[in-house]
Amino acid sequence: MKTENGHVIIPSQRLDPVQQTSDTQAQNNEERYRQAAEAAAPPRPRMARPIVILGAGGIVRAAHLPAYAKAGFPVIAIADSASGKAAELALEKNIPHAFNSIGEAVRFAPVDAIFDVAVPATQIMNILPQLPSGAAVLIQKPMGETLDEARLIRDLCRQRGLVAAVNFQLRYSPNNLAAVALHRAGLLGDLHDIEVQVRTYTPWKLWTFLATAPRLEILYHSIHYLDLIRSWLGNPAGVYAKTVRNPQSATLAATKSSILLDYGEWKRVFVVTNHGHDFSSETQRSFVQWEGTGGAIRMDMGVNLAYPKGVPDTLAYAERGVSGGQWKTLPVKGNWFPDAFVGSMGALQSYVEGSTAELPIGFESAYETMALVEAAYRSSARQAEPLPL
Repeated sequence: MKTENGHVIIPSQRLDPVQQTSDTQAQNNEERYRQAAEAAAPPRPRMARPIVILGAGGIVRAAHLPAYAKAGFPVIAIADSASGKAAELALEKNIPHAFNSIGEAVRFAPVDAIFDVAVPATQIMNILPQLPSGAAVLIQKPMGETLDEARLIRDLCRQRGLVAAVNFQLRYSPNNLAAVALHRAGLLGDLHDIEVQVRTYTPWKLWTFLATAPRLEILYHSIHYLDLIRSWLGNPAGVYAKTVRNPQSATLAATKSSILLDYGEWKRVFVVTNHGHDFSSETQRSFVQWEGTGGAIRMDMGVNLAYPKGVPDTLAYAERGVSGGQWKTLPVKGNWFPDAFVGSMGALQSYVEGSTAELPIGFESAYETMALVEAAYRSSARQAEPLPL
């Protein structure tokens, strides 16, 4: 080390031009991805139409109404066949009109109303025939309990000219919208891996109608992930699946599933769920993870953790070959519940008013998701390949 007049002279440190360029590019990418995620937003109509909700159950209270209030979508009426149920919720949420029958609500509804049919799958076909021909309607998922029921719903929507969508709202969760934006910004490169993992405890008793449902986990939960995967990759060539029951919830149908989707030899796509993991939160999981040639994205779905209170959703990404592949977190503008419900209603309203030409959750697409669900159940029922011993 050199000295001059008693002072230590520290040699100047020169940056490697290659490293400097790499660091600058990483910073530029980070800013670009941050801006893309921040700009991601659900579809919104230019002018919201009035909403008439048919059904006053828990999902309406917990998700539909909070989402519509947040978005400024006007709910003008609610109906439920259980006497007084709609009136009670209407009073609590300041909804102007309440009815004890679907017929009364339909007769009251203005011609530009959006009908929000929030009832169990078994009741959908009882309600749709009561709606005016050509009506706009958002149908709560699933689209029936079997593919045969889904086909009846699809055919009725066609025959009556209903502008119908099915509420597969996970597509519109704030963190998935941001993940889509990151992919479009070039982060993932060639997408070759999608993993969905849910290992948590779900209190099925909150939904009394599921106590006797012959199909449970895939139809009422993993259907969200199957629809989400379809939104990213389209329909698979086929599916391998096994859904099984849990001895800790022996009175229920299957609540644990492993589903492998066939997208060819270059993509690994699967969903694994276990809703009976009533252990410490340290080992609970609820995420979707995408990997590509350029990087990876992971979103955590907090609603599944400590349901129904849940924890905040999260979003993180990593670039391949940059900063050792370290994960960077991004802020998320809301949670799956209730914020994604803004997107599904907003998508329908935007399509009805003509401000967008596509309805991604339209009943025709929803029918294809139901076909994937049906294929999973058929696969599960088949005998596995025996060992050649």
